[in-house]
Amino acid sequence: MKPPFRADHVGSLVRPPELAEARAQFADGVLTAEELANVEHKAIAAIVRRQESIGLESITEGEFGRDWWHIDFLTQLDGVTTRANYGPQFGGAGDQPPVATVTDKVDCSKPIMVNQFEYLQSIVRATPKFTIPSPSMLHIRGGRKAISSDAYPELDEFWADVSAAYRKAIVWFAAAGCSYLQLDDVAFSYLCDPAVRENCRRNGDDPKPLARRYADTINSILADKPAGMTVTMHTCRGNFRGAWVAEGGYEAVAEAMFSIDVDGFFMEFDSARAGTFEPLRFLPEGKKAVLGLVTTKVGKMEKKDLLKRRIDAAARFVPLENLCLSPQCGFSSTHHGAAVSEVGQWRKLELVVDTAHEVWG
Repeated sequence: MKPPFRADHVGSLVRPPELAEARAQFADGVLTAEELANVEHKAIAAIVRRQESIGLESITEGEFGRDWWHIDFLTQLDGVTTRANYGPQFGGAGDQPPVATVTDKVDCSKPIMVNQFEYLQSIVRATPKFTIPSPSMLHIRGGRKAISSDAYPELDEFWADVSAAYRKAIVWFAAAGCSYLQLDDVAFSYLCDPAVRENCRRNGDDPKPLARRYADTINSILADKPAGMTVTMHTCRGNFRGAWVAEGGYEAVAEAMFSIDVDGFFMEFDSARAGTFEPLRFLPEGKKAVLGLVTTKVGKMEKKDLLKRRIDAAARFVPLENLCLSPQCGFSSTHHGAAVSEVGQWRKLELVVDTAHEVWG
């Protein structure tokens, strides 16, 4: 079966204590980059074997080489740095993610994270899956305010440069053999929330055309998608140590989002924050919706029968053969830790696999 698989997952996994300790020692200058890489590789090898042992067909490196799911990639693009967060806040999370900030012309003059994919590919038996942030992550939190007016007096040129940079990045992944790439994009889910739309206005943007702008940009970067590469997109309402940013159903953005020419959409549906399944009626024929029904925000286990009933409810809008199952987000989007334990993480992934087997065979 071509990805996304009936039982799939978003990507990030809980960092084991030895990796967290090694990253802290590296930050303090106690470990060298090579020594840290050795610890990372050992930890990644362990989670690869565990993913394969429970029956997952897509295997990730857990984003173990990153501090943040998005910032580590974005700041390796030319012209991008960070500032302290002044965008939408994660409720009750304390520390807040920094905001990607554009200070000069955006480009991709070197491969980004391809070495991390190559290590993953070298040790997997199943399909290696790699995740990168969507281009909209350069805009949604900081907006016009976070993009230099000197570098980009007009945003059309900014989006053109972003598209060109991402096309280069994807070509490098393809050249390394990547056949399953996921774009992580919280922007569409964020735009469902009136508070986020108001923040867009404060940042100098009209929120009404943003979903279409983001969709057009993603379609632009995929216009010359390498043959044989599956690309999916994940969207959720934020996941930072169990906290979130946005609430609201997908109705306001569904048509624009589903116009994106990816092979599947990983969508958060673990709580009332995500609304109903009704917007799935806009899913184009032949595309897959991966239902994020298993939460990564709390450790309490879902009931298999409830998951099956919810899959049946979604199947009223999308044929069952075009649906898949996953957690609603990664388990540890940042290095700070997670709301679910390592043990709980594997139990939830086993639940996804077992439920998918019973529903689809």
